[in-house]
Amino acid sequence: MIVYQSTKSGFLSDVLAGQVEKQILTSFVRELGHSTGKSELASWRNSMPYMSNVVNDPAIPDDAGIAIEYKIPRTSKRIDFIISGMNENNRGVAVLVELKQWQAASLTELDGVVATFVGGGTRDVSHPSYQVWAYATLLEDYNSNVQSNNISIIPCAYLHNYEQDDVITNDFYKEYTEKAPVFLKSDALKLQNFIKQFVRYGDKGDVLYAIEDGRIKPSKALADNLASMLEGNKEFILIDEQKLVYETALKLAKESTPTNKNVLIVEGGPGTGKSVVAINLLTELTNRQTVTQYVTKNSAPREVYQVKLTGKMTKTRISNLFSSSGSFHNIDANTFDSLIVDEAHRLNEKSGMFSNLGENQIKELINAAKFSIFFIDEDQRVALKDIGRKSAIEDWAEKLGASVNTMELASQFRCNGSDGYLAWLDNALQIKETANDSLEDIEYDFQVLDSPQEVHNQIILKNTDNKARIVAGYCWNWVSKKNPDLKDIIIGDYAASWNLNSHGQAWIVHPDSVKEVGCIHTCQGLELDYVGVIIGPDLIVRNGEVITDATKRASTDQSLKGLKAKMKSDPEGARIIADRIIKNTYRTLMTRGMKGCYIYCTDPETQEYFKNQLKRGNKQNNYKATDGGSLTVDR
Repeated sequence: MIVYQSTKSGFLSDVLAGQVEKQILTSFVRELGHSTGKSELASWRNSMPYMSNVVNDPAIPDDAGIAIEYKIPRTSKRIDFIISGMNENNRGVAVLVELKQWQAASLTELDGVVATFVGGGTRDVSHPSYQVWAYATLLEDYNSNVQSNNISIIPCAYLHNYEQDDVITNDFYKEYTEKAPVFLKSDALKLQNFIKQFVRYGDKGDVLYAIEDGRIKPSKALADNLASMLEGNKEFILIDEQKLVYETALKLAKESTPTNKNVLIVEGGPGTGKSVVAINLLTELTNRQTVTQYVTKNSAPREVYQVKLTGKMTKTRISNLFSSSGSFHNIDANTFDSLIVDEAHRLNEKSGMFSNLGENQIKELINAAKFSIFFIDEDQRVALKDIGRKSAIEDWAEKLGASVNTMELASQFRCNGSDGYLAWLDNALQIKETANDSLEDIEYDFQVLDSPQEVHNQIILKNTDNKARIVAGYCWNWVSKKNPDLKDIIIGDYAASWNLNSHGQAWIVHPDSVKEVGCIHTCQGLELDYVGVIIGPDLIVRNGEVITDATKRASTDQSLKGLKAKMKSDPEGARIIADRIIKNTYRTLMTRGMKGCYIYCTDPETQEYFKNQLKRGNKQNNYKATDGGSLTVDR
């Protein structure tokens, strides 16, 4: 998606008339459905005249294309400035320019990272050359027209307020400045010549149209690329906060000793890349010959990874890489160099089948390693036993003498890179009130269908790459466990079985499991292209209020075990906890899909509520709700 698009001559006219900032903001609101902050407005106001001066050269064709704020598919990231045209061989070319208003920066010890004053303080951020190179790589990876049309993507950075020093162009960053040259305050002519080197002829915006209209290529799945990553290949380019977390973790791991223990807490919502960063760290720390393990409480991610690695490495090596969070209660202090704890919000207090082993999993993990990193999203706590909170990790770290660092992953890489969908979902489920009460202009395939069979049929149709599954709230007993001939989930004419019969926790990767229905326990921590969700009677809507009812959960579900006892001692507190767990469960289920989510609600009023949520605020002749309640685009 391109926020502002014009030709070179049109762009120059807008800048000369003092209208470019207004034009960008108008397009921004139209395309994204909301305004933006003062700092971004200031960046357009300050940077666009500099770019106007750069492109205002007769050798740069008047009909070269100009795009401002291009949203990279599958992410919430935007490219500041693109100029497109044809090169000397009459092939399409797009020069990406990352614009910065920085006046100073300082070196860091972290690869591809500098420190500068942003957001009210001095912070570590990606070097502009690394940042724009990573964006170019994402564009090449996800846009089909870039490859099929042989469009050359040329990245560079322009720091128009920055005087030459020995920081930005330091040899420490040479790997990235060679991939994406950086131009400073005195380099306007150099940047102009750089652009002229590639943009020889005009394209009347055709290259930008091809990029904008390009089909989004199938996304990479972490599990599918795991073996290659463990062999040292760079399957995923880490961008912005991901890169900062990764480099900071490597630095802390190197510095940590039994007398200098470190804990890193990384907060991030669904699809922000927690698991991608975690696996990249596992790979790099293992390659550095350190004793490192990837840890989760939920066995589903570990079992999926093990299935993907079977036949590619020995079982012993696999078991040495992955571990349950419940296996550290009898481990000596500092046995491991590093422990990477993914889905840390799912940690329990006690371990073992009967919850009778150890004292506290957070304590045991920090104790067992010189360095431990916890990836956490408290909004994905989905069981009464889940104790993974940032405050609890901080408390245990202090008791064990470990220094604590906290970072955040904010950029969205799931749900088509739409932070807006997540905000809308929080609003719709009444988890928290947000400004996103409409899905208007949000590029995510969300549909409310009229029967569970229709949802299941759509998921089967979308399962071309084995990346679509149907899941449900745990509101139906697992009767097929004892009698495989029985069906667990029966809704009218629809009948299906829970997933655990034949595939166990690795259900999500078995091709024939698309016929079955998954639950929170077999999909949390994993991703799909499309997810279908059956919302059961544990979440209903009455007069616009989302109401949860823990008594509608199946008796075979263990996630609310112990609730009755809590109800006796603290009824209101128990109700609040159960309400949050049920809403978190559906929030987690409804964010498994990177491209789309289709739902059906067993309760008619709830079904109508979600259909009405889709209709809210839709523009006439742009978006419309289908009879089934889906959101489609008229183009």
